[in-house]
Amino acid sequence: MDSSAPVSASAPAGPGARKIIPIAAAESESVGLYEASKKIYPRTVRGMFARWRWAMVFLTQLVFYGLPWAQWGERQLVLFDLAARRFYIFGLVLYPQDLIYLSGLLVVSALALFLFTAVAGRLWCGYACPQTVYTEIFMWVEHRIEGNRTARMRLDAESMSLEKLVKKWFKHLVWIGIAMWTGFTFVGYFTPIRELGMAFLQTRMGSWEVFWVFFYGFATYGNAGFMREQVCKYMCPYARFQSAMFDRDTLIVTYDPKRGEPRAPRRKGIDPRSMALGDCIDCGLCVQVCPTGIDIRKGLQYECIGCGLCVDACDTVMQKMAYAPRLIRYDTQNGMEAGWTRRQLVRRVLRPRVLVYTAILSLLVLGLLASLVTRTPLKVDVVRDRASLARIVEGGRLENVYRLQIMNATEEARDYRIAAHGIEGLSVSPDERITIGPAQSRWVAVRLQVPYGAVPAGSHTVHFDIREERGGIQVSEKAAFLVPR
Repeated sequence: MDSSAPVSASAPAGPGARKIIPIAAAESESVGLYEASKKIYPRTVRGMFARWRWAMVFLTQLVFYGLPWAQWGERQLVLFDLAARRFYIFGLVLYPQDLIYLSGLLVVSALALFLFTAVAGRLWCGYACPQTVYTEIFMWVEHRIEGNRTARMRLDAESMSLEKLVKKWFKHLVWIGIAMWTGFTFVGYFTPIRELGMAFLQTRMGSWEVFWVFFYGFATYGNAGFMREQVCKYMCPYARFQSAMFDRDTLIVTYDPKRGEPRAPRRKGIDPRSMALGDCIDCGLCVQVCPTGIDIRKGLQYECIGCGLCVDACDTVMQKMAYAPRLIRYDTQNGMEAGWTRRQLVRRVLRPRVLVYTAILSLLVLGLLASLVTRTPLKVDVVRDRASLARIVEGGRLENVYRLQIMNATEEARDYRIAAHGIEGLSVSPDERITIGPAQSRWVAVRLQVPYGAVPAGSHTVHFDIREERGGIQVSEKAAFLVPR
């Protein structure tokens, strides 16, 4: 018998016989380790939540694209000048020593995210996240060039033609233009954007500026044009830990199964109760409009970004069918199960957890604003001269040398005087007026002297007092005066 001959599938099977699989079938069988990603073609929809999304698109992009071009006096309104180590935000001039304000802003942002999530789920994701905003812009461009959902699906299914080539290339050219302008604007927050524009026109942009324009532009082009919902599903950590901030009284986009089930298609004008059906006609529009392609009728899913477009789509269908709206709506799990009224729902949303978040957030914001208003517009750093710890100079005096960095955090030139105290007979040299330009800093060499033998050997604490001559602002910084043994 030829051992290489195929085994017949009709071989008799006895009690102890093994299951025989045809060789041809075994060779053709394949097992996929990962589910293939299917392209989502979101359908456009009109409604209250769609209008809110576009309002946030306009608002966020007006701020992002407009702020770098706004002027505050002779400078850019918002500029993070890394080369000069100065940050200009409206009338404030901040230095790296003001990092505490950035920390406070990050804490406020985190608490605000916790608060909004506890109240109404992923509001940030659905309306203000850059990934959501730019995906919405890119999909609008795609819709204007390639057509509606059906036209886009048909175009992708067609073989390559001149029409398809022109539409695809034109769409990508527009996408690249938006992405590159976005990257240019991003770099304009760190390099004065007017100077950056002139450098671009004269083809003399710096290498790092060119790198970041292309890097940020490429990220925008790739994330908003191709990855889209994949970023929200697999890359964004917020989708994974959002459940820790949800509870049964959090407002989420919810489908009402008591009212909607059982679902089935039917003609307009038919009372669903007469057919023992629910209000859902199983049209699938809630799935077609979803940016992440989920079916909200299956319950809360981590892919849901809370945009509310399925609410708009379902309400449109309910209106056409002459049914009550809000089959899909913002509701809480407890409210859905108990059938709460809107007043009961709002009263439960304002629960102790939300009130505590609000109180803490309000206190932090007020404290941060008060600190900014009352901050001293003068910064001083003291550095010892390590080349000479202590020395005896003319007149028999013991001298320590320091370097003081004086930072003027105002937009006007200021005059300062340096004094010191802490040791009897302590003198400062040079004792002269020091002028610092607007939003400038200057290193000043300062010598402290005491009579030799006036203090015992060791380290002694002294304080530098830097005082503005006109405004009366004064900053005191501690240092160590060393006396050798």
